[in-house]
Amino acid sequence: QVQLVESGGGSVQAGDSLSLSCAASGRTFSGYAVGWFRQAPGKEREFVALITSGSRTAYSDSVKGRFTVSRDSAENTVYLQMNSLKPEDTALYVCAARLGSNFYFRTDQYDYWGQGTHVTVST
Repeated sequence: QVQLVESGGGSVQAGDSLSLSCAASGRTFSGYAVGWFRQAPGKEREFVALITSGSRTAYSDSVKGRFTVSRDSAENTVYLQMNSLKPEDTALYVCAARLGSNFYFRTDQYDYWGQGTHVTVST
């Protein structure tokens, strides 16, 4: 069993940066792919970024070039660095994990989920 805890959300202005963390407990992240998803009010949860167990990365078109996902195996943590934030980035950001070495873009492909951290970007 893997427990995930996100942190780092907050309220910022457009153009600012935030760094989100997804910390795992109960088991090492080794061998797990970790995805970041977000859900804005009234909208479905959408894929944002992922990092495979081999540290390959993928991003949605809406965040490519602005967000960077990385992992620190020693700290059992995955990070999402978000730069040049826009109001449309406002959402609940949730990390998810699963065993496997491939790219996983769908919510139903993940087994473990955190509770999320809120990000609000104002103009």
